[in-house]
Amino acid sequence: MGEVGVVLAMLVAVVASGYLVRVLPVALPLPLVQIGLGVLIASMGWHPVRLDPHTFFILFLPPLLFLDGWRIPKVGLFRDKNVILELALGLVLFTVVGAGFLIHWLIPELPLAVSFALAAILAPTDPVAVGSIAARVPIPPRLMHILEGESLLNDASGLVCFRFAVAAALTGTFSLSNAALTFLWVALAGIASGVLVTLAMGGLQRLLAKRFGEEPGAPILLNLLLPFGAYLVAEHIGASGILAAVAAGVTMSYVELSGRALATTRVRRNVVWDTVQFALNGVMFVLLGEQLPAIVQNAVRAAANGPDLAVPRDFWWLAGHALAISFGLIVLRLVWVWVSLRLSMAAARRQGRAGIMPRKRLILATSLAGVRGAITLAGILTLPLALPGGEPFPGRDLAVFLASAVIVISLVVASIGLPRVLHGLELPPETTLDAEEDQAREAAALAALGAIDSAGPPHPFDEKDADIHASAAEQVRGMYQHRLGGAGDSHHPGRARVAEEAERHYRLAALAAERKVLLRMARNGQISDETARRLVREIDLVEARYQPTRQH
Repeated sequence: MGEVGVVLAMLVAVVASGYLVRVLPVALPLPLVQIGLGVLIASMGWHPVRLDPHTFFILFLPPLLFLDGWRIPKVGLFRDKNVILELALGLVLFTVVGAGFLIHWLIPELPLAVSFALAAILAPTDPVAVGSIAARVPIPPRLMHILEGESLLNDASGLVCFRFAVAAALTGTFSLSNAALTFLWVALAGIASGVLVTLAMGGLQRLLAKRFGEEPGAPILLNLLLPFGAYLVAEHIGASGILAAVAAGVTMSYVELSGRALATTRVRRNVVWDTVQFALNGVMFVLLGEQLPAIVQNAVRAAANGPDLAVPRDFWWLAGHALAISFGLIVLRLVWVWVSLRLSMAAARRQGRAGIMPRKRLILATSLAGVRGAITLAGILTLPLALPGGEPFPGRDLAVFLASAVIVISLVVASIGLPRVLHGLELPPETTLDAEEDQAREAAALAALGAIDSAGPPHPFDEKDADIHASAAEQVRGMYQHRLGGAGDSHHPGRARVAEEAERHYRLAALAAERKVLLRMARNGQISDETARRLVREIDLVEARYQPTRQH
């Protein structure tokens, strides 16, 4: 089967993984199932997929990082910014140094620069994998927000460190002062590129739509192209395309608050991006499984040709070193989290504030939640195939194997350890979000009632239809008063949630009945399929508003 056929098989495997993870008797994280399906594809003897590392990097990383920046809760990001920065910046540097020397000590023939590059690409974590693991034993919301914020920023910091380490391996030289100055330029110019490209493309799209109109799919396609545009512009000027993609996503979240996009565009865009995210993350793990047999074979061959063969260097030698590196990463993360929390408590006491030390189980859960995933895989595959002189890049096959093995091991360890550590852990409920939601519902309902009272009849208006308009306005007014918890009673905003749940229940039942009748009429030829599609789509859009939101 050709490469196109293998890619199609991978997409089918991604779809199948979504069902398998629900029917398997053993609770397995989705990424592990996808890796297993990739191994199954490889075992069929098809021609393996071969992607240019640079193309692979551009294809997968910008949209995933853009979406992370777009959807991460900004309130939680700024509320826990100190903890997130300690994990995303301090822990990354601590991991690069600590794991780099550990890898070089375990495998001396692996050059120090390559060891640092491997440690740098192992530093970023993957919240998608953690979320899939914690689906049956949910991670506390605040901890999940911290892990998401850490992943958003450590992707960028880890990949920038990886870039410097690879450059040192290629050139054989490294200057800390030059690296610091280059880092400032790479970071600041990358962030600026992402912000400016997002604002420019958004402004251009609105201008063209205002003057010439647009096709319904045009803004969605432009949104899909945005992370690639930001990435390529930043790379063209020598800045960080990774930070540009993240900055573009964060900027897009604020642009979205302007409310200029149509409701139907937002619904379609969210569906498209959900599909893109599921497909890209899934294909990356399936691709890891598909490449895994060849990765193991190449690594065993490279290890067997090493200079020191006092110890047999077979698959078990490789697996043992991968386990040692994985354990070292967990210990480094545990040490950093514990020490940084102790220092934060000491600083709080010096300032006269009460420092609170989280429970030991939460600290352990934070350490186990350092799961590696898509970013690590995408980054390690971009290691150059050869040095500038044409010689093979030292230790490439070994580094690719170790990174791939650490991804699998971290998934297994987290899938076994996290549910056990978090099981039965009782935390005080987070009432802030509930109160905030109640306040928002009350304000929105009051604004809607005011708009109904001040809105005049539509144009054209026929006097004989006045009673119809009055009845319609009263019906809508009654719905909003019901959401407020009674006939205009706004003193109990907590009742708004009860009213909303009751309304959701009955509206969903009514909408399902409407859809069933329309589809039956279309099947019986009482209405055309075109009419049925149009009316069912209207029902679907209304139903989307009443569907409960998914939370971690």
